[in-house]
Formats: sequence, structure tokens, C-alpha cells
Amino acid sequence: MAADGHPLQPDSSVAPLFAPLALGGLALRNRTAVAPMTRVSASADGHATARMADYYRAFAAGGFGLVVSEGIYTDQAHAQGYLFQPGLADHSQREAWRPVVEDVHRHGARMIAQLMHAGALSQGNRFRAGTRGPSAVRPKGRQLAFYRGDGEYPLPQAMTEDEIANAVRGFADAAARAREAGFDGVEIHGANGYLLDQFLAEGVNLRDDGYGGDVRDRLRLTVEVAQAVRAAVGADFVVGVRISQGKVNDFDHKWSGGEDAAAVIFGTLGRLPVDYLHVTEFEAWQPAFGEGPSLAALAKQHAPIPVLANGSLHDPAQAAGMLARGEADAVTLGRGALTHSDWPQRVRTGAVIAPFDRELLSPIADLANADRRQAKRDGGN
Repeated sequence: MAADGHPLQPDSSVAPLFAPLALGGLALRNRTAVAPMTRVSASADGHATARMADYYRAFAAGGFGLVVSEGIYTDQAHAQGYLFQPGLADHSQREAWRPVVEDVHRHGARMIAQLMHAGALSQGNRFRAGTRGPSAVRPKGRQLAFYRGDGEYPLPQAMTEDEIANAVRGFADAAARAREAGFDGVEIHGANGYLLDQFLAEGVNLRDDGYGGDVRDRLRLTVEVAQAVRAAVGADFVVGVRISQGKVNDFDHKWSGGEDAAAVIFGTLGRLPVDYLHVTEFEAWQPAFGEGPSLAALAKQHAPIPVLANGSLHDPAQAAGMLARGEADAVTLGRGALTHSDWPQRVRTGAVIAPFDRELLSPIADLANADRRQAKRDGGN
């Protein structure tokens, strides 16, 4: 509040961040959102914890309009990607999320559950041995040490059509549980190298059935998941899709075909029964293919639904610029939100935005490590 008791108004240059936004039937108080960030801090059996509730509550209390959860595994077969990852694969996991969502709501924000199947990038699954992917192709890179991984990714087995059908059913069932737990929507994780993105990716998807071949066929699994999720949750529940070029195991990946491929991908996604697209790049404002529009701008061009942009948007000027130029309808923050859970309030009042402290995610990117790092800083050591 200002000294005269009136609410502080944001500087005009960042005012676009504080306009209200509708996602489907969901009214958001502003256009700032917390991006999904894996924190591997659930119980060993995949239940959300009280510490996780504190973590998510802080973002809502700090002024974000929307909080997207970390990736939540969807089934008790091959979906789980990381040890201590939360799930929505059974009723008890559903009930563990309920108080988390209620806390976010009490502080004025909305919460969306991101639904994730890790596919061939799974590096910690308590249900099944071995991994599954579109084809028997070993993923590039090495497992993520800050998520308790070590060494190369295992060679996956190619999914059978029955396993594909079960994965689709897992997304739909998890979405229904998310609605029952009180979430305001779900986001289908089709980005960052996980299962749906594996099916999209040339060189990873070598199938010669209806799930492989040209880009439209490689998108078939994402289309089927979106349709199944919509059927499971009904017409009045928000459904989004997250999409990217880069992957956690291949940061520099670009879609073959450039803007032509983007037109097909975003045109197809935009015709799905979904309410928004969540587009992520390392730096969201950069040209997607060396020159020309950003990936978010291409999504806006080809899909007639709201676009959320993610990628190094912790600088308020960059974030507001994406909105002012019409390249996105909202921005989502990862590192910026971890640095300041009250980022929107800081931007509104002109407070200092500190640089990201990488030690928050090292050696393990969990909340216990972040708490230790914060205690060390508070102690002046």
C-alpha cells in the first residue's frame, strides 16, 4: 500500500503483467505464473507433503496469479521419472494434493496440475524396471545428477500399442483425480524430452505404424492424450499443453522444418479441445530458428488460444515485453520464482530482483537442499 492507503500501481512499462486473464473459464488475477519445476520432494510413495504445501503457498501469497505444479506422474507402470516425484496415480496421492491446492486458493491464486510421463528419460521408477519409449533408441546425454540420476540413460523398449493405450488412459485418469483434488486445471506435459515429446522427435521416434512418420503422425499421441483428458474432465475444466524444442537431455534440439514444422505443430495443437499452450525455450524472446519470430510468437500466429511463454523471463522488462508485443498472453517463471516467491509483488513495487542462486538446486534440486541454502544465507555464512 502507498502512504495514502491506496494500492500501489505498477510502472507503466510492466503494467501488462498485471492485467487479468481468462484461461478457458478460469479467471486469473494477473498474467504471472509459476512454471512447473521438478523438486523431487514428495514422499517415497509419491504423496505431496506439508513442506510442498508451504512451497506452493508462498508463490500464491507472493502475488502470482497461477501456479503450475511440478510434473506429476500419471500411472503405476512406466510414467514415473524421478525418485521422490509426486503422483496422481491413485486415490491416496489425490488426497495428499488436496491441502496443497486449498492453500494456494486461500491466497488468491489458481493451481494447475502438470501431468507427466517420463518415457525413456525415466531415471527412478518404484513400480517397474526398465523404461519405455516410442522406439528402442538410447536417449542422448546423461541422467540428471541433481535429480539423483547417474550415468547414461538406459536403452528403452519400444512401446506396444497396448502400452500406448495404457499411457493415454493414465493421463485421463490422473486428470480426473486432479479435478477431484481441487485443481483448477491440468497441463499435459508434451515438452522437454519426456514421452509425448519423444514421439514428436525425429531420430527418437523411428516407428513405422500410425504413431511414426511425418510430423502429424508423430503428434498423434499428444492428440489422443488431449482428447482423452478432455473426455475425462468435462468441458468446464482447464486443459493446457506444454511444448518445447529443447529437451532436458538435448538443450539445442530444433524442429526439422523450422517455421513450416511450427505451423503444423501449433496448428494441430490449436485445434485440440484445450484452453492454452505453454511454450518454453531457454530465452523465450529469441528467434526460434536463428532469425524471425520467437517460438511463442509462432504459437500465437498459428493457434487461436492463449499462449503462456516460459524461458529466462525473470527480468520484468523482458516479461512485460513479450506481452506488449503480443507474443504471449502470460509469462511463467522458473528461476525467477525460485529466487523470489513474491516476484510479482516486487515488480509491482519496484523492488530489487536478485540474480538466481544456482546452489538452490545443488547437489539435489529438492526443498531440503533449498532450506539448507537459505539457512546458510540467513546465518551470514
